[in-house]
Amino acid sequence: MAIHIVMYQPEIPPNTGNVMRTCAATGTKLHLIHPLGFSLDEKHMRRAAMDYYEHVDYQEYPSIEAFFEANAGGKFYFLTRYGQKPYSSFDYSNVDEEIYFVFGSESKGIPKEVLQPYFETCLRIPMNGKVRSLNVANCATVLLYEALRQQNFPGLLLEEPQADDQGFKGKDWILSE
Repeated sequence: MAIHIVMYQPEIPPNTGNVMRTCAATGTKLHLIHPLGFSLDEKHMRRAAMDYYEHVDYQEYPSIEAFFEANAGGKFYFLTRYGQKPYSSFDYSNVDEEIYFVFGSESKGIPKEVLQPYFETCLRIPMNGKVRSLNVANCATVLLYEALRQQNFPGLLLEEPQADDQGFKGKDWILSE
């Protein structure tokens, strides 16, 4: 089973690019719900997602209804500033569950009619009252890594790979002379 990131009608290519890079780094599938505020052609997304674009496993959906239909049986968590429970109060440790973290568009969030049936799994990232929200790409990273931590980072490297021609320096680089 797996953890998934879902972006509902994302508007800003660099935000989606950052989420794509995080998904590529963690082996997390990305789900994109239309309409998108940008083109997914390689030229635009390669710039936003850097050179990790080809490592991103993503799927597009024409609507939120199509997304729910295709992913029935999953456990859905919605990040919203109107959530009444902090993200850290949920248990994401069951590796046999399909876990979906759903993030709204940068300007409108997730519609109330989508959130209401899932009120119990609407969550928030605690912050002071000086801003309404954090950047969506940062939020996706916070939630994803909390779930991965609870699952003991399955399939992820806990130390730097051996030095190679791809830029890795090896786990003992800090201690080397």
